[in-house]
Amino acid sequence: MTTTNPASGTSSLGPTYDPASTAKTLAESYTADRQTQITNQTADATSAASALTALGAAMSNFDSAITALSNQKSVLSNTAVFSDSTVGTATATSQALPGTYSFYVQQLATAGQISYGGLTNTTAAGSGSLNVTLANGASFQVDLANADTNMDGTLTAKEIAAAINSAAGNASQVTASTLTVNGSTTLLLTSKATGAQNAATLDTTNVTNATLKSALDTTANQTQLVTAQDAIVWVGSQTTGTKVQQASNTVTIVDDVTMTLTQAQAAGAAPVKLTVGVDSTNTAASLQSFVSAYNALQTLLAADLKPGNPANKVADGAFANDSGVQAMLDHMNNSLRASVGGLTLANYGIAANKDGTLSLDSTRLNKELAINPQGLDAIFGSAATGQAKGVLGSIDALMNQWTNPATGQITQRQSSVSRAQTDLTKRQDDLDAQYNNAYARYLAQFTALQTLQSQMASNSSLLTALFSSSSS
Repeated sequence: MTTTNPASGTSSLGPTYDPASTAKTLAESYTADRQTQITNQTADATSAASALTALGAAMSNFDSAITALSNQKSVLSNTAVFSDSTVGTATATSQALPGTYSFYVQQLATAGQISYGGLTNTTAAGSGSLNVTLANGASFQVDLANADTNMDGTLTAKEIAAAINSAAGNASQVTASTLTVNGSTTLLLTSKATGAQNAATLDTTNVTNATLKSALDTTANQTQLVTAQDAIVWVGSQTTGTKVQQASNTVTIVDDVTMTLTQAQAAGAAPVKLTVGVDSTNTAASLQSFVSAYNALQTLLAADLKPGNPANKVADGAFANDSGVQAMLDHMNNSLRASVGGLTLANYGIAANKDGTLSLDSTRLNKELAINPQGLDAIFGSAATGQAKGVLGSIDALMNQWTNPATGQITQRQSSVSRAQTDLTKRQDDLDAQYNNAYARYLAQFTALQTLQSQMASNSSLLTALFSSSSS
């Protein structure tokens, strides 16, 4: 009889096979080398795509920091401070020159406010129109014919106020509202803008309702709650200085400095001092933003350019053999070392560490700013279109070569990687088809072999039984 060894999968007729597992093993062996190649290349392409995305983001962040500094017009930040903060506040642009100035604030500009009392509801029909007149000669008309919004036939103070506010010619020059004082309705007219020329009053020449006209014209009903006046500031002292009178409390006497007055000084008070100088804290903050963005990019590039170590099974960085990326990093570092007038960023406390990142020494920065604040701008320059120069101009141009969405290196490389991934996908599909064909072929062959072995085993059993019977 035929004997089979279950453990070894053999019989007296030869080895036995499981068609499915045997076909799978042979099909995998048939495609193994090409599958390994495609798998490795796909992994490399995926890694390259991820690395390019991360690089593009880091470059864009760094370029944003460069743009932010350029938009400030200066790397320097200036401060402007009053010796008495109750008198006012001030801000200085980066172009403001250091200095100390004296001012006496005689009075603040105010917006006029006048009330009209003694108003009662009047017949809406035939009320005519009001004119609101400003001291500067401007005026606008308020049509009272359509002011009765609830259509009850009477005109109230609230409806008159609403008509003034919505008048086409108003343009928010005047705001009207109402008060109820001791049971009497009062119409309140407030100028939006400060200054004597913006004082507003009501002209009743065209009001045809006698009751309304009389109430508005009666002097006893009119109260000047706030007198519209200009701000008066003396450059220097009130006795020997120069008088400046204007409608607004925002004063720009000092070039590139904006003062906002908040309180008038007492008569005979000493002038308040305004000191303009370099704001080292905000300057350092701006520089730190630049340094941090650079360090993020530098750290990413250092990792991507680092060669691997096969002995320790450490793979190459994504750009380990990429001369273009290395050249970009070298260019960027050379730009940071630029010298203007014998000074570099290192003189202002921005120096490279051993790992290639930058650090900011605030003590050294403040020391150099005290000596030569304008030198920092000369080194950094600008990335503004048509004004590109210095560190910012050089690095911004470099970043644009890589991050430009149409022609930049990032876009071109991503397109190349995308094409490679598309090709790899097609190659994988083709290899999958070859694997499936090989599997089907091997399965059919070993299924047929299994069937033949089964038939031979059956015949062998019959013959063995037959000869055994004959011997008996």
